[in-house]
Amino acid sequence: MERPRRYWIAVASADHVATGKELGIMQVCHGKAAPLKRVLPNDYIIYYSPTISFAGKNRLQCFTGFGIVHQGTVYQVEMAPSFKPWRRDVNWFTTRDVPIHPILDELNFTRGEKSWGYKFRFGLFEIDQQDAKIIAEKMLIDN
Repeated sequence: MERPRRYWIAVASADHVATGKELGIMQVCHGKAAPLKRVLPNDYIIYYSPTISFAGKNRLQCFTGFGIVHQGTVYQVEMAPSFKPWRRDVNWFTTRDVPIHPILDELNFTRGEKSWGYKFRFGLFEIDQQDAKIIAEKMLIDN
């Protein structure tokens, strides 16, 4: 029996998301393999970017990427001798950035939450199909 599709939020700066889109990949949690192994082929991945650049103070707080995970498994690449992150291949859709603040009350995972940003600290978490649909309707362009 095939596992039902799952929907995920991953967290990265907008510049890292842009690089991932160019390369057709995703990385999470500073390149760790374990969280990435929870995401399987045909799952949807939505990136949230708290900032424009990595380690930057320039807030963005937008959803910046939406894609579907390719067939295959996680794999490791060497970006530097001391940095060998794990990745998954992703088919990225054409999207627009969507600010989170106007839709906080529409999303099940943020509605009524005073500390709505807490979940994002985990770097990767699952959301329900309804929330994924709300975000998709606002992000996707001609897909």
